[in-house]
Amino acid sequence: MMEVILLERVEKLGQMGQVVKVRPGFARNYLLPQKKALRATKENLAIFEKQRAQLEAANLVRRGDAEQVAQKLNGISVMIIRQAGESGQLYGSVTARDIAQAVTEAGFTIGKGQVTLDKAIKTLGLYPMRVRLHPEVTIQVTVNVAQSAEEAEMQAKGIDVTKRALEAQADDAAAAPAPAAEDVTPEAEAKPKKTKTKAKAADDEDEAEAKPAKAAKASKADKAEKAEKADKPKREKKKSAKE
Repeated sequence: MMEVILLERVEKLGQMGQVVKVRPGFARNYLLPQKKALRATKENLAIFEKQRAQLEAANLVRRGDAEQVAQKLNGISVMIIRQAGESGQLYGSVTARDIAQAVTEAGFTIGKGQVTLDKAIKTLGLYPMRVRLHPEVTIQVTVNVAQSAEEAEMQAKGIDVTKRALEAQADDAAAAPAPAAEDVTPEAEAKPKKTKTKAKAADDEDEAEAKPAKAAKASKADKAEKAEKADKPKREKKKSAKE
């Protein structure tokens, strides 16, 4: 562990002037580069004591400025438009940088480091977010992540737009007409049977009755023709004898 002297209030660590123990990586990567602390050496302790009054005065001025801004900024809502799927899952995410930019566009300049965001936002909705205007002044803003200004307005009124969209889709699916049943009737059965008219039936009946008569007549004519052919030689012989 490493001991450092805090030059300003650091959340969850301590107040200005306190000597605290922190991890070496946290000190080297954050506290020391950001000038929030000094290594707790005898020389630095002496320097801090000489500058304490000046540091505290400067801190009071910065805190006063932050408190004035906080009166105007605390509780505001900023809108961030993002595309999302049907379940409300974002195509991407909303980061601390995006939130800082939205607040800045609303008229209050802040940096991404002032936004307290544990993990990126990945779904539509309303998100209360803490913003540190000063080590001792923290306010809350609401981040409204929606697909359009209209949806953002609905969310601000407490309407769950994702749930509403899913319910609307379910209602549309239920109201849709059922698909026509597939016709599985065999072709022979599917085609309407042709019915005979009374006149056609009568003609068919007459034709059926006439067939035997025609056949008998044709048979009689054939017999007569054969008989005539058989008698012809006899008649010719008789004729020749007379001559």
